Amino acid sequence: MSNDLILYTNPQSRGRVARWMLEEIGVPYETRVVNYGPEMKSPDYLAINPLGKVPAIQHKGAVVTETAAICSYLADAFPEAGLIPPAGTPARAAYFRWMFFAAGPLDSAAMFRALEVEIPPEKSRMLGFGTFDLAISAMENALKENPYFAGEAFSAVDVFAGATLGWLTQFKIVPLNPTFKTYLARIHQRPAAIRAAALDNALVPQPS
Repeated sequence: MSNDLILYTNPQSRGRVARWMLEEIGVPYETRVVNYGPEMKSPDYLAINPLGKVPAIQHKGAVVTETAAICSYLADAFPEAGLIPPAGTPARAAYFRWMFFAAGPLDSAAMFRALEVEIPPEKSRMLGFGTFDLAISAMENALKENPYFAGEAFSAVDVFAGATLGWLTQFKIVPLNPTFKTYLARIHQRPAAIRAAALDNALVPQPS
């Protein structure tokens, strides 16, 4: 039943990534829109996510927060969708590598850049991403070698890392170089990505 799997989201949030992942696995789920402001910080929702942020999912009573964790969990919980490479393979190693790279070094590097935080060169070794340019070039080089982050096949890491790159290039935090442009065009053509975007766009409040 759909209430075995619940998505807590807002169409103007990273919940769009979780929605895309749910559309990729192709199982029924219930959507609960959580509005910004008092509702997202209410005791009821804080019992789901103590940070008062979306997205979150609830699967058979278990809660998962953090977008990368949601994508990883769903790929593992629904292996029939084929969104996680076989264990013990180079593809599985790349899958974990780039999933957590996107959630950690890439996200941190991008936020430092967006907030215009200047890091003295001698302090860069303290940061997980080193420098912004190093983090971006690592992502670019991975996609120069293969069509997807885990190799030849699309996987859950492309949902998360791909959506992250899409957002960062859209807002010009990360340059849209030819490698990223080709990759993003490839993944955004997927039927699940198109369905997910349409579902979320329909929930965006329209000006009165």
